[in-house]
Amino acid sequence: MDYLPVEVIGNILSRLGGARDVVIASATCRKWREAYRKHLQSLTFNSADWPFYRDLTTNRLEILITQTIFQTTGLQGLSIVMDDANKFSAGTVIAWLMYTRDTLRRLSYNVRTTPNVNILEICGRQKLEDLVLAHNSITGVEPSFQRFPCLRSLSLSYVSISALDLNLLLSACPMIESLELVSLEIAMSDAQVTIELSSPTLKSVYFDGISLDKFILEADSIEFLHMKDCVLELFELIGNGTLKHFKLDDVSVIHLDIMETSESLEVVDVNHFTMVWPKFYQMISRSQKLRKLRLWDVVFDDDDEIIDLESIAAGFSQLTHLSLSYDLKDGAAHYSLQGTTQLVNVTVLELGWTVINDVFSIWVEELLRRCPNLKKLVIYGVVSETKTQGDCQILATFTWSIVQLMRKYIHVEVQFEYE
Repeated sequence: MDYLPVEVIGNILSRLGGARDVVIASATCRKWREAYRKHLQSLTFNSADWPFYRDLTTNRLEILITQTIFQTTGLQGLSIVMDDANKFSAGTVIAWLMYTRDTLRRLSYNVRTTPNVNILEICGRQKLEDLVLAHNSITGVEPSFQRFPCLRSLSLSYVSISALDLNLLLSACPMIESLELVSLEIAMSDAQVTIELSSPTLKSVYFDGISLDKFILEADSIEFLHMKDCVLELFELIGNGTLKHFKLDDVSVIHLDIMETSESLEVVDVNHFTMVWPKFYQMISRSQKLRKLRLWDVVFDDDDEIIDLESIAAGFSQLTHLSLSYDLKDGAAHYSLQGTTQLVNVTVLELGWTVINDVFSIWVEELLRRCPNLKKLVIYGVVSETKTQGDCQILATFTWSIVQLMRKYIHVEVQFEYE
């Protein structure tokens, strides 16, 4: 240890993360103390990591954090995540940020202050590359280009911001590639809540808990889009056909349009979603590169509607991974299996049910026949806690039928996942 360069020791301390652990480790000897002061790269204060934080008064906690930060030089990463038990002095928090902003590359900030601290004003026009803000308020964003010339990743969680300020903020980040918006509180200027965002550099976008009337996103370079727990009347994605991964998880949207960007899609993952299948298929049908299609716990807008397996087989010849789970009805299930086109490249097949019946067994058998090069089959099912004798008999019959069926496909690995 005596021969380790102080730069290496500084890197070791930086990997510890938590401020408490860093301070304790730096007390090892004079050399480690020097590494802490001159070569520490990142520091984290998180009230969830150390319960002792909660036992301190706000004033004492401010002093402790101040002393720890001010003994360092050249911090590149700073994370301060405090629960709502403490409200810090704005002046103290500003001092932390002013002291570190010249070298800071990564900032994670979840601190409640009185009054609110303008993070954008303090950290703008610096070297910041990754900014995570939570439980904060953003107002009056200036329409100045390149306020964050180096920022590549922006995450806003439980942040209050207007639609205009959000658009201006995104425009002030000419290098941004990743955007996360979680449970935003959108300040309304009129009865209809509309957001229009535009960025030529965005590649990855994640929305969670967003409720709006209208959301239009223009992103010429987007590759990944994930929407979760969102309620929207209209969502439109405008781009240059670069989208590769599209995921919907428990989303309610009346009008969804990604057609303009869908030609390069490789993964479509839809979970807990109400759809009109012909419209949805038309929206993704331009993709000739689709490798994975997951339609799980989908509900149809029309009771007589089905997922047409023939259109999937004919339209997505490169498909290797297919996952399907929806309510199977006798007539509709039979109709969905019409056609002869095989899914020749599918090697992984995942199938699920909500209510087990004879139709499901027939469905599984037909899908196996249509996948001649299948290597793995995973069957997901829901088993109720209160089971009657009839329920047990149905499950036993189904298991027996699958065992009999798989004797024809001994080359296929079979897994059962029940919940």
